[in-house]
Amino acid sequence: MSAIELDGVINFRDFGGGTGADGRRIRTGRLFRSGHHAAATESDLERLAALCFRLFVDLRRPPERARDPARRPAAPEARLLEHQGPTEVLVAPHLTFLAEPGATPARVGEQMTIGYRGYPFDPHYVAMYRDYFALLAELDGPVLVNCHAGKDRTGFLCALTLHVLGAPRAEILADYLATNRHNRADTRLADMAEQFELTHGHAPSEALLRAMLSADAAWLDAAFEAIAEKHGDADAYLEEVAGVTPARRDAIRERLLV
Repeated sequence: MSAIELDGVINFRDFGGGTGADGRRIRTGRLFRSGHHAAATESDLERLAALCFRLFVDLRRPPERARDPARRPAAPEARLLEHQGPTEVLVAPHLTFLAEPGATPARVGEQMTIGYRGYPFDPHYVAMYRDYFALLAELDGPVLVNCHAGKDRTGFLCALTLHVLGAPRAEILADYLATNRHNRADTRLADMAEQFELTHGHAPSEALLRAMLSADAAWLDAAFEAIAEKHGDADAYLEEVAGVTPARRDAIRERLLV
């Protein structure tokens, strides 16, 4: 699992290379994750083109994509999966609390926990998960998963991917928490504060912004706890909700483990 520094794309990294099922390793150069690509430079696009992606998975909602249109390398053979939810301009449901003048880092944690518990069951995301895992079993070539910051929605789907591949829990969490090293928080605070004030009408504290930019193991745990409550465990959820049958899981492992 290694980060790749790009000029205009944060949190870009290969999340392969770790331990998989049956003592095998997860292939490198096949599974990538990142934040959005609206600010990708020409140099970034050249580097991304060299990776020859076959699938782009953009977990951002339609208003987010309209606000920050993706810049992707030309990839005629690549498939694109996008969130097909409501198109009206709305703040993401788990972030509506930010309009409260008294929002605190503790409130961030509470609302992010609620958001993570919802990711496994939101019908628009579930539709994407089903398509994603079906394609993962069939496609030969690199895949890139992104959302806005590449940490929450991306973090959950990448955690599911690593689980399907048989990665131990510790390595799944390590990949998720690597965002805290690669999110460029210090350089993003001023821009985020300006955008926050335009959107919400008041200036946020630095502590609030840093909390928003972070990844917390408790949030990812909350998603898997919600899965366990409804389905017993992640394997049952993946089969019953995301369409990862044993045959599909074996196909994904065959393509992505060495």
